[in-house]
Amino acid sequence: MKITSRLLVGASLLMPVCSMAQRAAAAPTEDEVILHAWTWSLNTIAENMSKIAQCGYAYVQTSPVQACYVGDGGGPALFSEPGDSVQGKWYYYYQPTDWTIGNYMLGTRDDFKAMCDSAYRYGVKVIVDVLPNHVAIDDSAVLPGLDNAVGGHDKLLHAAGRTPIRDYNDRLQCTTGEMGGLKDVNTENPDFQYYYLQYVNDLINLGCRGFRYDTAKHIGLPSDPLDPLSPRNNFWDVATGREAVKGLSLLMPDSLFIYGEVLQDKNVKEDEYAEYMDLTASSYGHELRRALNEGNFYAADLLHWHHSVCPSRLVTWVESHDTYCNAHESADMSDELVRQGFVFLTARQHGRPLFYSRPAGSTRDNYWGNNRIGARGNDEFFNPEIVAAIKFRKDMSGLTEHLFASKDGAVVQVARGEAGAAIINISSKPAKVKLETTLPAGEYTDAVHGYTFKVKNGFVEGRVEALSSYILYAK
Repeated sequence: MKITSRLLVGASLLMPVCSMAQRAAAAPTEDEVILHAWTWSLNTIAENMSKIAQCGYAYVQTSPVQACYVGDGGGPALFSEPGDSVQGKWYYYYQPTDWTIGNYMLGTRDDFKAMCDSAYRYGVKVIVDVLPNHVAIDDSAVLPGLDNAVGGHDKLLHAAGRTPIRDYNDRLQCTTGEMGGLKDVNTENPDFQYYYLQYVNDLINLGCRGFRYDTAKHIGLPSDPLDPLSPRNNFWDVATGREAVKGLSLLMPDSLFIYGEVLQDKNVKEDEYAEYMDLTASSYGHELRRALNEGNFYAADLLHWHHSVCPSRLVTWVESHDTYCNAHESADMSDELVRQGFVFLTARQHGRPLFYSRPAGSTRDNYWGNNRIGARGNDEFFNPEIVAAIKFRKDMSGLTEHLFASKDGAVVQVARGEAGAAIINISSKPAKVKLETTLPAGEYTDAVHGYTFKVKNGFVEGRVEALSSYILYAK
């Protein structure tokens, strides 16, 4: 396959070619967009399902819903500081204590079922964030049900499960060692696999239709070195339905969308992970943020996907909850700037865009905003520019993309065949633009703001406001 990417000088590039196994693992369509309803409670997601559907999101992704560590007295704050009147930390639900549905932060098993029922009514599919790689920092908080299921607490962890990883590029350390204080689970223990798969199948029976695997690169592949307690690395074969464990198989494997957080680094086996699931395009997100922050398309390489896996197998984002929360790598970017980056990603032909919902009330001086777990995120997920881009992506399904940018890199155009184009100003200044295009000659009214653009002799001309996007359709 080929993308023609023209930046005024007519450059072109070839995409990575999907292997047959990667194609077999691919989800049915790239036209779907994911809303990451980060820290929204299950009831909040259900209450907003109509709006989520109206915006055009195909999937809504929840945060982890399994039993989790109860920290800071079970307080509802997203991130509290010492002395705050309300305590809490968002990351406690990333510290499992059992593989049962429901936790004090997001809601109960019944709440999950009600949310899935609502999603089904509105034609939205639910993705659940799962994290079988580790348990809580304090592994004494693990509940008896999990310990008993795996043959006792001494069978729960890898041999080095309490030994901190020193070299993340050493695959044995990376896949069996303690990461950030989180104790590493022996994911190859058949008893653990059986217990975990019951949890996953319970989610599916209640209406879940996809999974995001947190810290996926920390779970071993068949070619990885073996932990002393593991006879074979077969977790991914079990988790994706290729293999049964103790007579139990994954339900509906061909109907699920599964992707893994395989953050890119040296010695990460991206191609092998892609035999099982779609992957996160973390390096591309970094490049995109660099270009956005400089207001210049040419400040980074946005033509290449910076991944060995074909782009149809990538989940793309401007930011994730990790880039926003952990080192605040993206948290200082304005909502308007993030929005333009997302429109660019969504207008493109390949990848599956994910929109991360920032906290309600958040500002560039106050990243946590209203600072409450369970509340809906800010209004950006239904901004008219975002909604128009999602619709454009569906309308342009299968049409080849052509990329163009102004000489100063401030304005970018994603044209799709001769049927439409998205024009995006990633700078903080308005501009008059004249860009090469594939659109037929004529006058166009953009679908978002009602601005007029004219196409003549292979160029589109018009005015764009600062940090704004415009969607054009050929008649």
